[in-house]
Amino acid sequence: MSLEHSHAPDDIADRLHDGPTINYLRDWVYGGIDGAVTTFAVVAGAVGANLSTPIILILGLANLFADGFSMAAANYSGTKTEEDDYRRLKLVEEKHIQLEPEGEREEIRQIYSAKGYVGEELETLVGIITSQQQTWIDTMMQEEYGLSAAQRSPFKAALSTFAAFVICGSLPLIPFVFGLPASAEITTLLTASAFFGIGSIKSRWSTQHWFWSGLETTVIGMAAAAIAWIVGYLLQGLMG
Repeated sequence: MSLEHSHAPDDIADRLHDGPTINYLRDWVYGGIDGAVTTFAVVAGAVGANLSTPIILILGLANLFADGFSMAAANYSGTKTEEDDYRRLKLVEEKHIQLEPEGEREEIRQIYSAKGYVGEELETLVGIITSQQQTWIDTMMQEEYGLSAAQRSPFKAALSTFAAFVICGSLPLIPFVFGLPASAEITTLLTASAFFGIGSIKSRWSTQHWFWSGLETTVIGMAAAAIAWIVGYLLQGLMG
């Protein structure tokens, strides 16, 4: 059985020196799935309403960039809010340590007492943690608020979301751009393949088998498209 990384002393030192890895996988997955779902839903709705190819392209491209930017902006704001909240709480802890150090030591004591430490061992641990202010603050942030010192960049999160949205959201439009015959059918196959690919790739970071992860994502995406097509078809009947 192979291990995920080396445990040689030098490799461990390098890994710890680099700090925790901050990845933007969830932003790519979220943007990719939503881009494919929403653009395909717009296309499916337009096809269901029997609209012309130019109109389908206009609606699809408008959705691709407007919704992609909207999602990226929302992700930026959400991630920035988390970053600001971390800074606010860190300032709170710094103030409390300065003004009420014994109370903060008691918090550390109770945190590690709940983890099973008792007696002299507990007091030694409290003394070690509270002897370094940054370690003390980081411990309180992690244990009291569940927040890590490794914070995600709002800009990178937004950029990842927008890029994934545009890339995956472009797939449903490709057949219409090139005027391919049976465009609706080709679009369906391309988008279903995108859903399956996204689901399969994200399984690398989960315990779910790649096939079932891909199938799950495909079912969710195609369900959204089916709803949009049905709505478009019904509206066509009402307007006809």
